[in-house]
Amino acid sequence: MVRTTTDDGVCVLTLDRPEQRNALTRAALRDLEAAVDDATAPVLYLHGAGEAFCAGADLDVVRDLDADGADAFAALGQRVARTLETYDGAVVAGIDGAARGGGVELALACDVRVATPDATLAETGVKLGLFGAWGGTARLPDVVGAGEALDIALSGRTLDARTALRMGLVSRVTDDPRTVADELAAVDERALRTLKTRMRDDADRENQEERERAAFADLIANADL
Repeated sequence: MVRTTTDDGVCVLTLDRPEQRNALTRAALRDLEAAVDDATAPVLYLHGAGEAFCAGADLDVVRDLDADGADAFAALGQRVARTLETYDGAVVAGIDGAARGGGVELALACDVRVATPDATLAETGVKLGLFGAWGGTARLPDVVGAGEALDIALSGRTLDARTALRMGLVSRVTDDPRTVADELAAVDERALRTLKTRMRDDADRENQEERERAAFADLIANADL
């Protein structure tokens, strides 16, 4: 599910389930976590195979969750997002095509989000009677501000790349997001790692994530999927 290659200081992590728009199962999340844990390059580049970045959680998995399973699944997704966020180096999300739900949440955990002109992003959970529970309730307001975050999450609307750029949800729009990862890999490695650590010092969201898991599990218990 997750392919890993390393080239010129960039570890490329490819979500490789294109026929399912790279939707994430438990196994895929664990594979991603292990790939990040094993990486040593100064820059990680996360992207999706095929025509989507990531469709989020696999709905076949979500449909089978009870309240306890929902808490555990949310905790796994939160842990993977924190693994990306706390990686000892820069993490770039290359968003080409659709990013939905958990895919947006993984991108939010990355340090730099770069979209192609055709990329689209949406937190669509509310349309299913759910919400993203992989740390998005904390990270989305941090990135775009409370007002924009509420608009995005409560409406479930789809944002094109230029709108996402205006909001600050992505920092650049370019035909080839991988070039941004290469750009970061060319700077001084020690300075890059140190700056990342210092700027992420206050990213402790344990209490918020606990409340997020509990709310997600409560919704799952009453969901009609």
